[in-house]
Amino acid sequence: MHTALTEENATVQPVETRTAQTRRLLLILLPVAAFILSFTMGRYSITLSQLVNTIYAHLAGDAAARASNLDTVVFNIRMPRIFAAMLVGAALSCAGAAYQGMFKNPLVSPDILGASAGAGFGACLAIFFSSSVYVIQATAFIFGLIAVLLACLINAKMDYEPILGLVLGGILISTLFSSGTAAIKYLADANEKLPEITFWLMGSLSSVDKRDALSILIPMSIGFIMLFLVRWKLNVLAFGEEEARSLGINTKRVRFIVIIGSTLLSASAVSICGMIGWIGLVIPHLARAVSGPDYRTLLTVTAVLGASYLLLVDDLARCLGSVEVPLGILTSLLGVPFFIIIFKNNVKGWK
Repeated sequence: MHTALTEENATVQPVETRTAQTRRLLLILLPVAAFILSFTMGRYSITLSQLVNTIYAHLAGDAAARASNLDTVVFNIRMPRIFAAMLVGAALSCAGAAYQGMFKNPLVSPDILGASAGAGFGACLAIFFSSSVYVIQATAFIFGLIAVLLACLINAKMDYEPILGLVLGGILISTLFSSGTAAIKYLADANEKLPEITFWLMGSLSSVDKRDALSILIPMSIGFIMLFLVRWKLNVLAFGEEEARSLGINTKRVRFIVIIGSTLLSASAVSICGMIGWIGLVIPHLARAVSGPDYRTLLTVTAVLGASYLLLVDDLARCLGSVEVPLGILTSLLGVPFFIIIFKNNVKGWK
């Protein structure tokens, strides 16, 4: 019996290793392929050979090449947008995965504590007062942080179970800022301000430039670092509050780090592209199906899949018709059936 079991293990193990290696290879190739493919898609057609020649000439310092339309499209229009799409996709996905682990709930998304509602209100308020694009982004980011801070303050004032208190605080604050957004839309000029507000709330990367992409780099980097530093502790939180404390985990500190990191990611994402839903809910489940529930690898896989997914959806938004489709519409249309399929086949990971 012992010999047969050993031979069986020796047979199964290489198959599992090959499967893991194949998955890692696909996870590496997926964002690379999506990144390259995205440069060739759009109303201004670019072939792969043109793309390679343009990049080479730009890096070589060819003045004539840098003044060409191809160079402008590749480096001033598509590259910032592609970079921003990958950052936003990775950020929203990681924030959703971290919150799902912290709240031990598969239906949690990055806006659970009101970051998206607060950022949306801040942006609408700035648009209402005819502020510049940079002021709109800054106001959205600040109000996203304020919303989460208020939710945490409400939780602190409640003599209640901490996780449930955070959820209740998030619901209250989200409702408050959503009501404020509705009031601004009601008061906004129907011919000018209201269409601008509505389009912003549906989410888009159409106006993203180099400055926008760089402006979110620092807060998002801080957010990613904070989540990755405590990713193994999210595994311990899955055992429950008392069990985590018995293992020496400071649960309050871990929750604080997760909230700050996820808020920085969510608020930064919403500030430059508006409200894009479902990514932070769907992609963590896809990553869990691919890599398993271990957060030491789950967050990395989530970031890769989220970046690739939003980039491909943005490509679809650019090429679907003569008028660009808002990202929020596409992510919702794709997210609902996608979520049903993934969650149905992966729900055992939450039991």
